[in-house]
Amino acid sequence: MNEGRLVRIMEVVPYNSKWKDDYINECEKIQSIMGEEILNIHHIGSTAISGIYAKPVIDILIEVKNIINIDKYNEGMIKLGYIPKGEHGIKNRRFFLKGEYNRTHHVHIFETENPEIKRHLDFRDYMIAHPEDAKCYEELKKELSIKFRYDNNGYCEGKNAFINKIDKKAKEWSETR
Repeated sequence: MNEGRLVRIMEVVPYNSKWKDDYINECEKIQSIMGEEILNIHHIGSTAISGIYAKPVIDILIEVKNIINIDKYNEGMIKLGYIPKGEHGIKNRRFFLKGEYNRTHHVHIFETENPEIKRHLDFRDYMIAHPEDAKCYEELKKELSIKFRYDNNGYCEGKNAFINKIDKKAKEWSETR
């Protein structure tokens, strides 16, 4: 089917407590590149939700003072093994991925006060506080990883409706805490 071409395989695996250490180690490396530019670093995505299956890719969200300054760190990030992708479909974001086909990390960088920061953190915190919804998300990801094994776009699009529903719940939940 994909003879002679490298493709990214969509695979979800059981939760691995090592992901937290991987996150911390990677943050230290990134901090050594961007230093004072960084205001906060957060572990987001499914690997930040204890106990659920996830693609084994550590998602890191970084809050910075000025998003425009981040472009000057591209070379340093390349030395760490990252591929700079610019905004990559989300205005006022800088996105880096580590590994084209065998991906290990995603770095999402936003300027402080960008609403995407709160959305990601609310989603993560809501899922941690609501394990029944987290398990539903896990089941969906397992199904999609089989259906769209070689199709990252199909996999991601398959999650959109569920993520939008949880984003809405998470926002309401966050406002009442």
